[in-house]
Amino acid sequence: MSINFNSKVRYNRLYRSNGDINEARPFHPSQKGSAELTSFESDRGRIINSAAIRRLQQKTQVFPLERNSAVRSRLTHSMEVQQVGRYIVQEVFKQLNKEKKEEYRLDILERQFESIVEMACLMHDIGNPPFGHFGEQAINDWFGKQLYKLIKTDLPDPRIDLPEPLYRDLSNFEGNAQGIRLVHTLLGLNLTYSQVSAILKYTRRGDQLSPKELKKIDPTSTDDLSYLKKKVGYYVCEDDFVSKLRCCLSIEEGCRSPFSYIMEAADDISYGIADIEDAVEKNIINRTHLGQILIKEYADLFAEYESATANEMADIVKLASESAERAKNCATSHFFITLRVEINRRLPKYAASQFIENIEAIYHGRFNRALIEDKSTQHALVQTLKNIAVKYAFCAPEVEARELQGYRIITGLLDIYKPILRLERNTFEQMIEGKRGTPLYETRLFKKLPNKHLRAYINAMETDAINALPYKYNVDIWEFYFRVRLIQDYISGMTDQFAFDEYRALMVID
Repeated sequence: MSINFNSKVRYNRLYRSNGDINEARPFHPSQKGSAELTSFESDRGRIINSAAIRRLQQKTQVFPLERNSAVRSRLTHSMEVQQVGRYIVQEVFKQLNKEKKEEYRLDILERQFESIVEMACLMHDIGNPPFGHFGEQAINDWFGKQLYKLIKTDLPDPRIDLPEPLYRDLSNFEGNAQGIRLVHTLLGLNLTYSQVSAILKYTRRGDQLSPKELKKIDPTSTDDLSYLKKKVGYYVCEDDFVSKLRCCLSIEEGCRSPFSYIMEAADDISYGIADIEDAVEKNIINRTHLGQILIKEYADLFAEYESATANEMADIVKLASESAERAKNCATSHFFITLRVEINRRLPKYAASQFIENIEAIYHGRFNRALIEDKSTQHALVQTLKNIAVKYAFCAPEVEARELQGYRIITGLLDIYKPILRLERNTFEQMIEGKRGTPLYETRLFKKLPNKHLRAYINAMETDAINALPYKYNVDIWEFYFRVRLIQDYISGMTDQFAFDEYRALMVID
């Protein structure tokens, strides 16, 4: 951690490690070396008051376009993750002995650490498009099919040949990577590098092959950071920002910050039980049968988890069922209250103990798995909840029907805005400059694009910005790349309801 220390030796030791907590921001680099709490309170205010957080209230958790307010949105889910993340940090500081606190200089940074993790948990889903992972897949499928076709056959004067790295980057839309783009490029929140590092969940750039893809090319290849690279963590266009972040926080390439491990664990702990509770609320799962389902799923997993305790889930279900019986008319509510209490008595403490047990690898960002992913009892509990959510909630006919609707809405909107991508560069630039004589239909579409997205496009096309990109392609190639990003930014930033309304309006559906 790069902080002002009395001991120069300790400063050098910690500065070389990951997990920096300092208040440096992209536009205030001179502040590096301090970690005043007020800087992270400022981050908190910027995040909570951002439009991206407000939009989460109308984005899907499991049930798209849900009108029942008792069922979770992305915002209510993120608030629950926030609470669990905060609890894990508190457990870390409770379990750490004095010597470890001093060694990692955590004795004076508890509130800063807690604030960074808490806000990362609140932000962790801000890059997700409408209709969740199905919306993400729709975007990738559309661009995977359309990009080369756009350039080679649709453009009236095809002057560019899209290089393979940029094709890969543009057809690898990922909510986590879009979150990095959103807070830095689109919203310009100017958060501390420390705060942003906490949502950099994966460390692979969008143009890079995944470990699995590399393995297919060379079966002998190995990567001791394969877990951290299994998904795209940021795009080519944010490479300069992420490089500066790594430099400021002394994070090696391919590694991540310790905060992200806790954020990830908090999400894993929260969403399984939440998705099951929502499925019960929607009458997809019968609560009276849920206990049996939980016990059976855990028993099926038990054989694979060599360190797991045989009756752990049965004990939890017994307590939850007894609580439900005593509650009478509030039986379901009390069942889930007790279930959550018992789960949260076990998992956050275990995540904290795993953090401490592996603190050296975690602080260097090289711990190559999730905190609760070790074939333990706690891992079996988490996986049980996830499996039941997949088997019963996500596969429910209502959910699948809504996902198909969402897929059609996203692809339909991309079809509608496709003419923007077919324009020649000069014509598009004339639209930006407000010149007359541009195609009428495309001009009407262009006017619907938000100003903040257009500003991001314009800023990206400045000479200094182009020169900072990792590839030295010509300006025409980068112009097309950032025009695609412009459309992706707009569509992915929509809420479920806005995307639905926009699709109906533009498809002339009454």
